[in-house]
Amino acid sequence: MSDAVELDKKAASSVELIKDKNGIDQAVLRNSNGASALISFYGGQVLSWKNEQGEELLFMSSKATFRPPVAVRGGIPICFPQFGSRELLEQHGFARNSVWVIDEELPTTDPNEPNGHAFHASINLLLKPSDDVLKVWPHRFEFRVKISLADDGHLILVSRIRNPNCKPFSFAIAFRTYFLISDISEVRVEGLETLDYLDNLCEKQRFTEQGDALTFESEVDRIYLSSSDVIAIFDHGKKRTFQIRKQGLPDVAVWNPWEKKAKALADLGDEEYKRMLCVDGAAVEKPITLKPGEEWSGQVELSVVSSC
Repeated sequence: MSDAVELDKKAASSVELIKDKNGIDQAVLRNSNGASALISFYGGQVLSWKNEQGEELLFMSSKATFRPPVAVRGGIPICFPQFGSRELLEQHGFARNSVWVIDEELPTTDPNEPNGHAFHASINLLLKPSDDVLKVWPHRFEFRVKISLADDGHLILVSRIRNPNCKPFSFAIAFRTYFLISDISEVRVEGLETLDYLDNLCEKQRFTEQGDALTFESEVDRIYLSSSDVIAIFDHGKKRTFQIRKQGLPDVAVWNPWEKKAKALADLGDEEYKRMLCVDGAAVEKPITLKPGEEWSGQVELSVVSSC
């Protein structure tokens, strides 16, 4: 087995390479306790994350399209090199609807791997620009992501972006994470209190969060700035709490389309906004600039626990 596909042979964990019905490569990660994750090479995107009981933790639209060139609505699409719309690039950039490959060139050590985890199953993916991408974004890059399912069921995405050019480039990035929830009215997000945010519904005007927790009564599309590295999503309906731990990603994007916007989205069911919430580790307000030869790294770690 390639070093790019790693597992703990002492445990009943596995990495299985498969293809979907459209012939797109996928990887299934399983840990020794029965948790699993499904990753598509199209977009380098996590499509599913299940706990030890086999319960799905990520939202996937019933109307999602799983073939190019359309982005997949749900899971964890990677937004790069932009978040939102700008200039010639498509919404949220091209990484989420590009084909990634297994990364065979791995470092001997990864300084960004979190301590205290046994990564029983991991896959390393690589994205380099195609000729079509270079026409609209003329910067060569190497984008590596290691997706790991730990023995405790945590899902970890460690990313590295390197600039092999002779000139600098700048980018924004977000791990758009669609959490599966009981009902949007039953959810609150903590860790954003007193933060400034850019409101995309008000032409990116800057406001300050006044509440002790963020709750939802209408459409929300915000970027919270310079947040702490730990954000919690409390789902009272399912009696569980998601925790997001992040490194190298100073911002947090929060999105729920609500009823009107949901009906306008062709790849989202009219009522499905009630069962999804996006809370993303991101670097948006201040783009990251890489000089020639420099490398950026960032990490998102997702976990879930039962709560009263």
